[in-house]
Amino acid sequence: MQRCCGGGHFLGWPGRCEERLRVHFKVLPIALAGFLFCPAEANAKIETAGTAVAIAMPLVAGGITAYKHDWKGSAQLVVTTVLTVGTVYGLKQIVKECRPFAKPCTPHGANWDSFPSDTSALASAPAGFLWRRYGWEYGVPALAASAFVGYSRVNAKKHNWWDTATSTGISLLYNGLITTRYHRPTGFYSDLQGNTDGAYATVGYRW
Repeated sequence: MQRCCGGGHFLGWPGRCEERLRVHFKVLPIALAGFLFCPAEANAKIETAGTAVAIAMPLVAGGITAYKHDWKGSAQLVVTTVLTVGTVYGLKQIVKECRPFAKPCTPHGANWDSFPSDTSALASAPAGFLWRRYGWEYGVPALAASAFVGYSRVNAKKHNWWDTATSTGISLLYNGLITTRYHRPTGFYSDLQGNTDGAYATVGYRW
Protein backbone atom coordinates (compact mmCIF):
# COMPACT_ATOMS: atom_id res chain seq x y z
CA MET A 1 0.00 0.00 0.00
CA GLN A 2 1.36 3.46 -0.87
CA ARG A 3 1.95 5.83 2.04
CA CYS A 4 3.94 8.94 2.92
CA CYS A 5 7.15 8.05 4.73
CA GLY A 6 8.94 10.09 7.34
CA GLY A 7 10.95 13.07 6.20
CA GLY A 8 8.63 13.78 3.29
CA HIS A 9 9.51 10.67 1.29
CA PHE A 10 6.99 8.90 -0.89
CA LEU A 11 8.02 5.34 -1.69
CA GLY A 12 11.60 6.38 -1.15
CA TRP A 13 11.42 9.39 -3.51
CA PRO A 14 12.05 12.67 -1.63
CA GLY A 15 9.53 15.45 -2.02
CA ARG A 16 6.78 13.42 -3.76
CA CYS A 17 4.58 13.36 -0.63
CA GLU A 18 4.68 17.16 -0.22
CA GLU A 19 4.08 17.61 -3.94
CA ARG A 20 0.97 15.45 -3.85
CA LEU A 21 -0.34 17.32 -0.80
CA ARG A 22 0.23 20.67 -2.51
CA VAL A 23 -1.68 19.47 -5.56
CA HIS A 24 -4.56 18.34 -3.37
CA PHE A 25 -4.75 21.70 -1.61
CA LYS A 26 -4.71 23.50 -4.94
CA VAL A 27 -7.59 21.40 -6.21
CA LEU A 28 -9.66 21.85 -3.04
CA PRO A 29 -10.66 25.51 -3.66
CA ILE A 30 -11.70 24.61 -7.21
CA ALA A 31 -13.84 21.75 -5.92
CA LEU A 32 -15.41 24.00 -3.29
CA ALA A 33 -16.12 26.67 -5.90
CA GLY A 34 -17.83 24.08 -8.08
CA PHE A 35 -19.91 22.97 -5.12
CA LEU A 36 -20.95 26.55 -4.37
CA PHE A 37 -21.72 27.63 -7.93
CA CYS A 38 -23.24 24.47 -9.39
CA PRO A 39 -26.55 24.90 -7.51
CA ALA A 40 -27.10 28.27 -9.20
CA GLU A 41 -26.37 26.70 -12.56
CA ALA A 42 -28.73 23.86 -11.77
CA ASN A 43 -31.47 26.29 -10.75
CA ALA A 44 -31.08 28.20 -14.01
CA LYS A 45 -31.35 24.95 -15.97
CA ILE A 46 -34.46 23.96 -14.02
CA GLU A 47 -36.07 27.31 -14.78
CA THR A 48 -35.22 26.99 -18.49
CA ALA A 49 -36.58 23.44 -18.57
CA GLY A 50 -39.78 24.57 -16.85
CA THR A 51 -40.34 27.31 -19.40
CA ALA A 52 -39.73 24.86 -22.25
CA VAL A 53 -42.23 22.40 -20.78
CA ALA A 54 -44.83 25.16 -20.38
CA ILE A 55 -44.49 26.14 -24.04
CA ALA A 56 -44.60 22.50 -25.15
CA MET A 57 -47.72 21.59 -23.17
CA PRO A 58 -50.31 23.26 -25.46
CA LEU A 59 -48.51 21.87 -28.51
CA VAL A 60 -48.50 18.33 -27.13
CA ALA A 61 -52.16 18.54 -26.11
CA GLY A 62 -53.05 19.91 -29.53
CA GLY A 63 -51.12 17.09 -31.17
CA ILE A 64 -53.10 14.53 -29.18
CA THR A 65 -56.42 16.02 -30.25
CA ALA A 66 -55.28 16.04 -33.88
CA TYR A 67 -54.10 12.44 -33.68
CA LYS A 68 -57.51 11.44 -32.37
CA HIS A 69 -59.27 13.61 -34.98
CA ASP A 70 -60.97 15.23 -31.99
CA TRP A 71 -61.69 18.66 -33.42
CA LYS A 72 -64.23 19.46 -30.73
CA GLY A 73 -61.50 18.78 -28.21
CA SER A 74 -59.12 21.04 -30.13
CA ALA A 75 -61.61 23.88 -29.87
CA GLN A 76 -62.10 23.29 -26.16
CA LEU A 77 -58.33 23.24 -25.63
CA VAL A 78 -57.94 26.60 -27.36
CA VAL A 79 -60.81 28.19 -25.43
CA THR A 80 -59.72 26.95 -22.00
CA THR A 81 -56.08 27.90 -22.59
CA VAL A 82 -56.93 31.38 -23.85
CA LEU A 83 -59.34 31.98 -20.97
CA THR A 84 -56.87 30.71 -18.36
CA VAL A 85 -53.90 32.70 -19.62
CA GLY A 86 -56.08 35.76 -20.26
CA THR A 87 -57.58 35.70 -16.77
CA VAL A 88 -54.17 35.27 -15.16
CA TYR A 89 -52.74 38.11 -17.24
CA GLY A 90 -55.63 40.35 -16.18
CA LEU A 91 -55.13 39.52 -12.51
CA LYS A 92 -51.43 40.34 -12.80
CA GLN A 93 -52.37 43.87 -13.86
CA ILE A 94 -54.71 44.29 -10.90
CA VAL A 95 -53.01 42.47 -8.03
CA LYS A 96 -49.63 43.94 -7.13
CA GLU A 97 -47.36 41.39 -5.49
CA CYS A 98 -43.58 41.65 -5.42
CA ARG A 99 -41.64 38.83 -7.01
CA PRO A 100 -39.62 36.91 -4.37
CA PHE A 101 -36.24 37.49 -6.04
CA ALA A 102 -36.82 41.27 -6.08
CA LYS A 103 -37.92 41.80 -2.47
CA PRO A 104 -38.21 44.44 -1.24
CA CYS A 105 -39.65 46.02 -4.39
CA THR A 106 -39.61 49.79 -4.66
CA PRO A 107 -43.09 51.37 -4.56
CA HIS A 108 -43.05 52.54 -8.18
CA GLY A 109 -40.54 50.03 -9.55
CA ALA A 110 -40.86 46.86 -11.55
CA ASN A 111 -41.42 43.22 -10.50
CA TRP A 112 -44.85 43.78 -8.98
CA ASP A 113 -46.36 41.09 -11.20
CA SER A 114 -45.77 37.91 -9.21
CA PHE A 115 -49.44 36.96 -8.76
CA PRO A 116 -50.54 34.73 -10.44
CA SER A 117 -48.08 32.84 -12.66
CA ASP A 118 -48.74 33.09 -16.39
CA THR A 119 -46.12 30.44 -17.13
CA SER A 120 -47.92 28.00 -14.84
CA ALA A 121 -51.21 28.97 -16.47
CA LEU A 122 -49.84 28.08 -19.90
CA ALA A 123 -48.88 24.62 -18.62
CA SER A 124 -51.82 23.88 -16.34
CA ALA A 125 -54.58 24.71 -18.84
CA PRO A 126 -53.58 21.90 -21.27
CA ALA A 127 -52.89 19.58 -18.34
CA GLY A 128 -56.37 20.14 -16.93
CA PHE A 129 -57.82 19.69 -20.40
CA LEU A 130 -56.10 16.33 -20.92
CA TRP A 131 -57.32 15.09 -17.54
CA ARG A 132 -60.88 16.21 -18.14
CA ARG A 133 -61.10 15.19 -21.79
CA TYR A 134 -59.21 11.88 -21.93
CA GLY A 135 -58.95 10.68 -18.33
CA TRP A 136 -56.18 9.91 -15.90
CA GLU A 137 -53.98 8.07 -18.42
CA TYR A 138 -53.29 11.40 -20.12
CA GLY A 139 -54.02 13.59 -17.12
CA VAL A 140 -51.52 12.21 -14.61
CA PRO A 141 -48.38 12.75 -16.75
CA ALA A 142 -49.70 16.13 -17.88
CA LEU A 143 -50.39 17.31 -14.33
CA ALA A 144 -46.96 16.04 -13.25
CA ALA A 145 -45.39 18.14 -16.01
CA SER A 146 -47.49 21.12 -14.93
CA ALA A 147 -46.38 20.63 -11.32
CA PHE A 148 -42.75 20.66 -12.48
CA VAL A 149 -43.36 23.99 -14.22
CA GLY A 150 -44.79 25.41 -11.00
CA TYR A 151 -41.82 24.09 -9.03
CA SER A 152 -39.38 25.63 -11.49
CA ARG A 153 -40.98 29.06 -11.07
CA VAL A 154 -40.92 28.89 -7.28
CA ASN A 155 -37.40 27.46 -7.24
CA ALA A 156 -36.20 30.37 -9.39
CA LYS A 157 -37.89 32.79 -6.96
CA LYS A 158 -39.99 34.21 -9.77
CA HIS A 159 -43.21 33.30 -7.92
CA ASN A 160 -44.55 32.16 -4.57
CA TRP A 161 -46.22 28.77 -4.36
CA TRP A 162 -49.68 30.36 -4.11
CA ASP A 163 -49.07 32.20 -7.39
CA THR A 164 -48.64 28.94 -9.28
CA ALA A 165 -51.42 27.21 -7.31
CA THR A 166 -53.87 29.97 -8.23
CA SER A 167 -53.07 29.55 -11.92
CA THR A 168 -53.69 25.82 -11.62
CA GLY A 169 -56.99 26.45 -9.84
CA ILE A 170 -58.15 28.84 -12.57
CA SER A 171 -57.29 26.31 -15.27
CA LEU A 172 -59.18 23.53 -13.49
CA LEU A 173 -62.19 25.81 -13.08
CA TYR A 174 -62.38 26.66 -16.79
CA ASN A 175 -61.81 23.06 -17.82
CA GLY A 176 -64.55 21.95 -15.46
CA LEU A 177 -66.96 24.40 -17.06
CA ILE A 178 -65.99 23.97 -20.72
CA THR A 179 -64.19 20.68 -21.40
CA THR A 180 -66.37 17.61 -21.91
CA ARG A 181 -65.39 13.94 -21.75
CA TYR A 182 -64.20 12.42 -25.01
CA HIS A 183 -66.22 9.58 -26.51
CA ARG A 184 -64.74 7.65 -29.38
CA PRO A 185 -66.94 7.92 -32.49
CA THR A 186 -68.94 4.80 -33.36
CA GLY A 187 -70.41 3.56 -36.63
CA PHE A 188 -69.05 3.30 -40.14
CA TYR A 189 -66.02 5.34 -41.16
CA SER A 190 -63.94 5.71 -44.31
CA ASP A 191 -60.52 7.05 -45.15
CA LEU A 192 -58.75 7.81 -48.41
CA GLN A 193 -54.96 8.03 -48.69
CA GLY A 194 -52.63 8.35 -51.63
CA ASN A 195 -48.93 8.14 -52.43
CA THR A 196 -46.68 7.53 -55.43
CA ASP A 197 -47.78 3.89 -55.59
CA GLY A 198 -51.47 4.65 -55.81
CA ALA A 199 -54.54 5.47 -53.74
CA TYR A 200 -55.97 3.45 -50.86
CA ALA A 201 -59.50 3.53 -49.51
CA THR A 202 -60.38 2.21 -46.05
CA VAL A 203 -63.84 1.42 -44.79
CA GLY A 204 -64.51 0.16 -41.27
CA TYR A 205 -66.83 0.14 -38.33
CA ARG A 206 -66.18 1.30 -34.77
CA TRP A 207 -68.18 0.03 -31.83
